[in-house]
Amino acid sequence: MKNDLLKNLYKKHKETSLSGRYIHTNTIAPLLGKHSKFFKIETIGQSVLSENIFSITLGAGPNKILMWSQMHGNESTTTKALFDLLNLFSEDESNIILKNCTIVIVPILNPDGALAYTRLNANSVDLNRDAQTLSQPESVVLNTLFNSFKPHFCFNLHGQRTIFSAGNTSNSASLSFLSPAQDQECTITDNRKIAMSLIVKINSMLQEELPNQVGTYDDAYNINCVGDAFQSLNVPTVLFEAGHCKNDYNREEVRRYIFQSYLVALNAIANNQIDLLDFKDYLVIPENKKLFFDIIIKNALVNNKLIDIAVQFEEQLINKKVKFIPKVSKIDNLDGFFAHRYLDANGCKVLEGLDIELEIGSEIDFVIIDNVKLLLNIKYS
Repeated sequence: MKNDLLKNLYKKHKETSLSGRYIHTNTIAPLLGKHSKFFKIETIGQSVLSENIFSITLGAGPNKILMWSQMHGNESTTTKALFDLLNLFSEDESNIILKNCTIVIVPILNPDGALAYTRLNANSVDLNRDAQTLSQPESVVLNTLFNSFKPHFCFNLHGQRTIFSAGNTSNSASLSFLSPAQDQECTITDNRKIAMSLIVKINSMLQEELPNQVGTYDDAYNINCVGDAFQSLNVPTVLFEAGHCKNDYNREEVRRYIFQSYLVALNAIANNQIDLLDFKDYLVIPENKKLFFDIIIKNALVNNKLIDIAVQFEEQLINKKVKFIPKVSKIDNLDGFFAHRYLDANGCKVLEGLDIELEIGSEIDFVIIDNVKLLLNIKYS
């Protein structure tokens, strides 16, 4: 699929009622009602706090695909893109993907975490480390759905922090992917090659707009992770990670790239375009490194020597809005690290108030450099 077509489809079908980072069950309730006219929507279980967990079934083809989002409650970009996708399919019932695929979507697997805007569920458990124990009701819901639906493909949908670079470069990892291991030796099985082939096709599309800004994750095997568990059952599984584009803290730009990635992968499945020989192209996608800070203040005078100051945003839910709180995370020589924004102290002290120097852990809305007040905050939804 050509990028111009993908961009136009996104522009036409973007769900405008969803924006920003704070997406939860109450947010999507009206959309579930809207899409119930076109697709099968079911309550498939409840969370720890008895919130409903929904599935959306569309298409009637032989290729069965299971997609789930917000397993981590504060990773909502992929959920927004799912509803963009649903808008497209609700207006195009003759789409080749719907003819050749049956898709089951769980838009929010962790509704308690989504409402509280936390990674964990209400019992403070990471659902993506509960694939074997199945100690949490949300884990049981997903596992039960997997066993009853018996998918041929799984899409595990997540969001990643702003700290990741695409390899050892100054390029932010705007999107990342993984074909999880299915054994301790990380064997490249045919099953993994199928997932790799899908990622290669997505990466080829993304490189046209995001050159050198796509990464992969370390494939160290962990059977407690859902992706590794499903892959070990010989179901090709692709991990999607929505990352950071420049000035895109609300993840609206990367939302488009996720939407386009969905369509490229689904189209490849629907048209039987998977190639077991192109896995080598997957292996050259750079592996993510943790080389980014949100802000680096260069050449700050600290204890009579020049040093760098790193600021990382901490996401906090305040009055039902996600706010990005600047916090000093490191004071050191930061050569070899990168930032989404740079400030230069030019040999001056960096203060958080009148004669108050910064310390690690300081929460700061602004800094004062050479008597000039510089705001660090970003706009948020």
